[in-house]
Amino acid sequence: MKKIALILSGCGNRDGSELQETLSLMLAFDRRGWQYQCFAPEGLFEVVPHIDTPDDEEEGTVVDTEQRDIFVESARIARGNLLPIDQYSPADYDCLALPGGMGAARNLSSFAFDGPGMTVMDSVEDALLATNRAGKPIIAMCIAPMVLAHTFGRYGVSLTLGDSQCQAAKVAAQLGCNVVDCKATEVCVDNEHRILTTPAYMVAERISQIFDGAENMVAELEKMFANINA
Repeated sequence: MKKIALILSGCGNRDGSELQETLSLMLAFDRRGWQYQCFAPEGLFEVVPHIDTPDDEEEGTVVDTEQRDIFVESARIARGNLLPIDQYSPADYDCLALPGGMGAARNLSSFAFDGPGMTVMDSVEDALLATNRAGKPIIAMCIAPMVLAHTFGRYGVSLTLGDSQCQAAKVAAQLGCNVVDCKATEVCVDNEHRILTTPAYMVAERISQIFDGAENMVAELEKMFANINA
């Protein structure tokens, strides 16, 4: 039985983990009889309203004055079954997964604020690097591949953010990544670095595309496991 670790970044698409993407991964794992465990870092973030108002010039640009903790908010998705990220060890898991949502760009990293000058939270980067050194696969959805772009771009990893001409993809290319165009349900597979990505709501228009993309990515992960164990 495979065991998957998921890193969450809060709760909600504008300032945390995107729920539909996270649940689609959990479902794809569960349907295969795989176990999964959610992890999250601690740290305060500024809440972004999730209701559109006429005053909003762009989705997610209006920031509330309220602050919440990434770990506490992530527990909403994990139904309380959540561990601190410093308890993660790649020796205990077969794969590390990052669902999308702007929490990946605002909380796990500073991409939303700093663009190509972005940083990644130390605990998150440590987990990614340790997983890679252990030869374990890493999968990511939507905007979360930007976290991988900062961590692994210098190695020339291949990944997708949907449209290779979008701003995020251009920054990923600046960081050294080979950015691949993918439709909503397609998967970019980097066998050399054992990284799989799917664009999800970077280009998707329907929830069914999110679940299909997650299922396709996990199917490719299953193939990767078979090749690793061959």
